[in-house]
Amino acid sequence: MPGTLQRTLSVARKELLHILRDPQTLFFTLFVPVMELFMLGYAIDTNVRNVRTVVVDHAGTQESRRLIEQFENTGDFRVTRQALTDREASQLIVAGVVRVGIVIPEDYSRQLAAGDTAQILVLVDGTESSIASQALNVSNAITLRESLLRVLGERQLPIEARPRILFNPDTRSANFFIPGLMVVMCQMMSTMLSANAIVREKELGTLEQLFMTPVRRGELILGKMTPYVFLTLLEFCFIAFLMWLVFRVPIHGYFITLIMITIPFVLTNLGMGLWISTKASTREAAGQIAMGTFLPSIFLSGYVFPIDSMPWPLPYVAFFFHTTWMIDASRSVILRGGGWAELWQHAAVLWTMATIALVFGSFQLRKRL
Repeated sequence: MPGTLQRTLSVARKELLHILRDPQTLFFTLFVPVMELFMLGYAIDTNVRNVRTVVVDHAGTQESRRLIEQFENTGDFRVTRQALTDREASQLIVAGVVRVGIVIPEDYSRQLAAGDTAQILVLVDGTESSIASQALNVSNAITLRESLLRVLGERQLPIEARPRILFNPDTRSANFFIPGLMVVMCQMMSTMLSANAIVREKELGTLEQLFMTPVRRGELILGKMTPYVFLTLLEFCFIAFLMWLVFRVPIHGYFITLIMITIPFVLTNLGMGLWISTKASTREAAGQIAMGTFLPSIFLSGYVFPIDSMPWPLPYVAFFFHTTWMIDASRSVILRGGGWAELWQHAAVLWTMATIALVFGSFQLRKRL
């Protein structure tokens, strides 16, 4: 056992020295994830605001101007153009100059004064679903509120809903995306590094030389993977610190709980990297295979699209991806303040996946070697 530990540590030391002497690996490990955090953290924003809007006010009355002000006061619409005809408004939408068109008919005020239903036309560009749904919801809410004010006057509403948003009351996109983004970057980095560790030895022709030493194959695999476990966890902690410091995402739970769940997640990625190294003979090929494994796990993990809204049977398929369990655990600890009582199942599933991935990856690597 002491000899095994000594040989494993020797391989780990060799791999760590190679990382420190390889500027490309250091750049990919330290700088690229941080750069992606800032780029995606600032770029991704699902809160739709200031939608470019064109107005066609055929009425030109006090009531029509008041309605337009109601749209602008929401902060969701920003009137950037005034058009004279409906055709001109449609052309602006087709050209992509504006996203929404509000057309108020000439008899708008007369219909209101007569107690009849006054209709307005809201043209919405449906090429971007998030903008379209937000524009429809807000426009319906504005017209409903105006209708209730005219019908009820000063009387109170018989039923009033007072919703309260938990864990993310300001509905900030950063609070939702960055805990998942941490997991995705951790997956990409650990998988790519572990895959390249073996493939690099193949390219340099030093893999057979390693087997000429007293180091056993299991010790070689363990020694090569150990630096990447610590490196990935270190990078994960650094990204979490930037998330808290720069993006002001509060961490409501115990961060040590998240780290303990991250360990089997990283080990699963390393097992996948070992499997990729058996299929690739060059680092470029390893990168292409790794990308093929990243995309399904990212899109089906709930990082971008809610799992509940996926068509059958994709919600069931999603739970076979370790990224799904890790992203949910990350959001639970960071946003909801979850602990072991809520996340022990996540840890159990991830440890099971890690064991399977490492055993299968090591077995495949030994078969190839």
